[in-house]
Formats: sequence, structure tokens, C-alpha cells
Amino acid sequence: MSNTVAFITGGNRGIGLETARGLGKQGITVVIGVRDVAKGDVAVKELRGQGVVAEAIAFDALNPATFLDVRDYLDRKYGKLDILVNNAGVALGPLFGNTASTASQDLLRKTFDVNFFAVIELTQVLLPLIRKAPAGRIVNLASILGSLGTHQMKDSPIAPAKELAYNASKTALNAFTVHLAEELKDTAIKVNSAHPGWVKTDMGGAEAPMEVSEGGQTSVQLATLPDDGPTGGFFHLGEPLPW
Repeated sequence: MSNTVAFITGGNRGIGLETARGLGKQGITVVIGVRDVAKGDVAVKELRGQGVVAEAIAFDALNPATFLDVRDYLDRKYGKLDILVNNAGVALGPLFGNTASTASQDLLRKTFDVNFFAVIELTQVLLPLIRKAPAGRIVNLASILGSLGTHQMKDSPIAPAKELAYNASKTALNAFTVHLAEELKDTAIKVNSAHPGWVKTDMGGAEAPMEVSEGGQTSVQLATLPDDGPTGGFFHLGEPLPW
């Protein structure tokens, strides 16, 4: 897979960095999109020390001009994009607060700007390059907290986590996955949503049951699906999740 190129947003730490590491160890060239290039360079140095072909480029989900810069850079250097992992996201409110009756419009808009609107815009900008790849893969980092089916289950394990802004942004992201996968169903491109799990990251907290080293596994699986793999689904470690 030495000619395969992946772009991972928010790839300098946490789940994004583990995704970059997992793909890189399969011989895939990884380009990580970072807000802080200095921190990106530190991550790249770490990856290269482990034998991964990696580089960092400036990317800010709130600055669409950087989307075009990323596109131009990938087009100029590689002429295509095989894998897009929409990993960058925010949780601006506590997962056990900001309910449907209390979430502010400001919180909702700021959350959706990063977790939903930026993902769609970046994907649309990069899609022409993905179409040039032999078998493109798009992975959208969602969350089990965006699963309406799981929230509505009797004795749901996520019942207390009714943070409207974050959860709804991930539900909307899943809708984008379904719509884009349907649009691309007659192509070699596969589009899926990933629930990475509850991971010990800055967002997940120290009480999370999964180690950071495990956090990128689902994204790596979906980014490297075989030709007969699924599209338009929502998965955690190979298992489908309810929408």
C-alpha cells in the first residue's frame, strides 16, 4: 500500500494520531491536518521514528481557506487521495448537561460548525481527489451518543448522556454518511461512520475504559476495507451499530 495516501483531520493527538499510526504501519502515507503546525511536527517526528511515512499540514475546521490549501497540496504532491478520515471534532459542553431544554443556540452552532458543516465542506472539496483513487475510503468519526436507536433502547447504557449539541451533531453526521454513501454506491468509494469507543483522551476523560492505543482501530478498519466491504454503515470494531 506504499502508493496509498490518507488525510486525517486532527491527526496530531488522541484518536487521530492512533489512526495515523495504524494506517502508517500498513505502509500507507499519512498526512495529518493540524491547527498547530508545531504540534503537528512533533507528532510527525514520533510517527517517523516508528517507520511511518508521515507529514503535517495546516488545517482548521473553522477556516475553509485551509480546506483549499489541503486540496491543492494533495493534488500537487500526490494527484489523488485514497483515504479521508474526518476525525476532528469538539465537545464544547459536558456530556451530562446542556439538555434539549437548556442548550444555547451559541453552543449548538459552534458544535455543528466543527462536527457537521466543516466535515461536509471538506469532504466536498476533497471528493474530486478521492474519485481519482482506485478505491476511495471516507470515514466519518461519529459517536454512539449520536445513535438514536441506542438512546431509545430500554435500559440504554447511554441514557444519562443527553448532551444535545454534541449528540445531535453526530446524529447529523451519520445522516451525511448515509446520503453520501448512497450517492456514491455505484463507484469504488466507500463511506462509513465510526464509533471509536469511549477512549481515554482529553475529550473522553480518564474514566474511559479504552486506552488511547485502541482508539484508532475502528477508523483503520473502515479506511482499509476490501472491495467487498460495507458502505453506508455505522460500526464499532467491525460490529454494526443502530442509527
